[in-house]
Amino acid sequence: MPEIIYVILSFGLSLLIAVRSIPTIISVAHQKHLFDEPNGRSAATQVVPTLGGIAIFLGFVLSVTIAGNGFVMPGLKYILAAVIIMFFVGLKDDILTVSPWKKLIAQLGSAFMLIVLADIRFTNLHGFMGVHEISYPVSTLLSGFVMIVFINSFNLIDGIDGLASGISIVAAGVFGVWFYLAGHIEYTILAFSLIGALSGFFYFNVYGKKNKIFMGDTGSLILGTIMSVLVIQFNELNIIQTRPFAIASAPAVSFGILIYPLFDTIRVFAIRMYQGRSPFSPDKNHIHHRLLALGMSHKQATFTLLAVSALYVIPVFLLQGLGIWGLMSVNLTFAMGSVMLLGRHIQIKQLIRKDDPFQQILIPRRNERLIDMPGLERQDKKPAAVRRGLVRALSHLDKISFW
Repeated sequence: MPEIIYVILSFGLSLLIAVRSIPTIISVAHQKHLFDEPNGRSAATQVVPTLGGIAIFLGFVLSVTIAGNGFVMPGLKYILAAVIIMFFVGLKDDILTVSPWKKLIAQLGSAFMLIVLADIRFTNLHGFMGVHEISYPVSTLLSGFVMIVFINSFNLIDGIDGLASGISIVAAGVFGVWFYLAGHIEYTILAFSLIGALSGFFYFNVYGKKNKIFMGDTGSLILGTIMSVLVIQFNELNIIQTRPFAIASAPAVSFGILIYPLFDTIRVFAIRMYQGRSPFSPDKNHIHHRLLALGMSHKQATFTLLAVSALYVIPVFLLQGLGIWGLMSVNLTFAMGSVMLLGRHIQIKQLIRKDDPFQQILIPRRNERLIDMPGLERQDKKPAAVRRGLVRALSHLDKISFW
C-alpha cells in the first residue's frame, strides 16, 4: 500500500475520533459542571467546558497506533507514555487544580522519558558558535530545557479561541510535509495524526455555539510534548546536509516556524520576572491580548496570528542560507519590530488602562531611580547637564513599546 495512504488514514482517523467524541465530552462536562469560569485575567466571556484535550488525546493516540502499523518509529512507546503522563496531569489540573511546580515535575518526568529512554534529543548544534557534536550531558540538559519551554509555550498561548490549536496545525503541517518529502513517513504520520485531532477540536472551539469547548491544560500540555518531539527530530534529521530536501540552519528555521509561541513565552516570562513575579503567574500580557485590546474578536485575533505565522514560514525557508546567526537575527527583528509597532499603537490610543493589574503596555518605569542614582553628581562635573541628558534619553526609550 502506498505510504500516502497511511498518512491520509492517520489524518482522517484522528479527525473522525475527535469530531465524534467532542459532543459526548461536552455533554458529560455540562452534567458534571466542569466549566471554565470567566475571570479578570481570562479572555473567556462565557461558561465553557474545558475538556477538549481528551478528544485530542484519543484522536492522536489511536490514530498513531493504528495508522503507524508496519512503520518503524523509534521510541514510539515512550512518546505515547510521555503523552499519557501529560494527559493525566492536564486532566487533573482542568478538573481540580495542580500547582505549577507539580506540573513542572511531571514535565521533567516526560522529558526524561523522551530523552533517556526514547533517545529523542539534540546531538548536534549545526555549527552554531562553531559547535557541531555535543556531549551526552550537554545534549540531555539542552533537550530537556527545550522540551520544558515548548510544553509551557503552548500552555501559555492557549488564551483565545483556536489559537493554540491553529498554530499547532500550521507548524505540524510544515514539519509533516517536510518529513514526507524527506522520506520519514513515521514522523509524517505522527504530525498528521496530531493535525487531524486538532482540526476536529478547532471546529468546535472556534465555530461551536451549543457545542463550544476549550482544550484546557489537558490539550495544551499534550501539544507541547508532541511539538517538541517534531522539532527535535526535524533538527536531527537535517544534520547531514547531503540528504534529499536537507534544510540549512535548521535550529533557526524551526524557531521561525514556531516564532509566535516561543517569542511570546520569552517576552511574557521576562515581563513577569522583571516585575518580581513568578514566570508562571497569570496575567494578560500576551500578544493576543494586545490584539483583543485593539477591538478584535477572538476569531479575528486568532486568524491574524495564524496568517502571520503561516506567511512567515516562506521567508524562513527562503533565507535559510543566511546561517543560524543571520536567520535568528531576522526572526528576532521581525518579532520585536511587530510587537513594538503594536504596542506603540496601543499606547497612543490609550487602549489599556495604566492601573490594570493584569496587563501593562510598558515595563514599569524606573526613571526616577536611575536619575537619582547614588554618586551620579559626584562622578560628573556637570550634574545638571547629565541629568537633563539622561531624562531625555529615558523619555525617548519610554516611547518605544517593546513589550
